[in-house]
Amino acid sequence: MAVFWSHGYDATSMAELAAATGLNKPSLYAAFGDKAQLFRQALARYAQTQAEPHLRALAREPDVRAAIQGFLASMADVLADPARPGGCFIVNATAACGTGDLPDSVEAAVHQAHAISREAVRQRLAQAERQGQLPAGTALDALADFLLTVVAGMAVRAKAGTPRAALDPVIALALGAIPR
Repeated sequence: MAVFWSHGYDATSMAELAAATGLNKPSLYAAFGDKAQLFRQALARYAQTQAEPHLRALAREPDVRAAIQGFLASMADVLADPARPGGCFIVNATAACGTGDLPDSVEAAVHQAHAISREAVRQRLAQAERQGQLPAGTALDALADFLLTVVAGMAVRAKAGTPRAALDPVIALALGAIPR
């Protein structure tokens, strides 16, 4: 997962994957199939271990503003963590979508990962609207897209070396976009 996260699909070699897993290439192919299949499994692992905990926390917090602030802050913590490859595996992979550099199955998996995150954020916003924490008629789809665009922007900046503290003003501005 870390190798794909660091280098992306196209720039990751089977030799690097073999070294990272401790398997020789034939064993790697036997265990995981081809590179695309291994990437999809790594992406699923990333979603499970790195993305889902933030989405679950978003759903647990009763106040929508606190939930979104916590979600964005916890994402920023992971994105800018110097002990991790940098940025977001999903956002990093998205840069290659539409270029023809990814197999269709990989591109579809990246789009699906985005869709799952978007739906979780949208559902949380819809819950807040039902509870009266957001005005009726709030543009939930646009707000969910905006919040995930903020996350993607923070991911790109973190991958480029922006320190964690520099993401706090971005989070503060994003919170201002939430209607009262």
